[in-house]
Amino acid sequence: MKFYLLSDNIDTQTGMRLAGIEGEVVHEKEEFCEAMERALSDKDIALLLVTEKLVNLCPEYVAEKKVSNRVPLIVELPDRHGSQRPDDYILEYVKDAVGVKL
Repeated sequence: MKFYLLSDNIDTQTGMRLAGIEGEVVHEKEEFCEAMERALSDKDIALLLVTEKLVNLCPEYVAEKKVSNRVPLIVELPDRHGSQRPDDYILEYVKDAVGVKL
């Protein structure tokens, strides 16, 4: 089982390659969807890392793939500039999911 990266920039891909994680760089929505389908069909990939910028190209598509596929686990990564999400993202996520305010 291996990790695989779908990135929107070469810097993230280079950093992950230094850690032993292979991947590819895509920029357009169609490219991303095709790369995602290839990665999802590869039975050796256990964890699919996707940069937030790519997820923002088609969030409904990624959400549907997260729900419908048990393997690989799809994880969103911030890019080199940091996360695009607000600082209290995790707190709001827990509040919405569980109904508990932390």
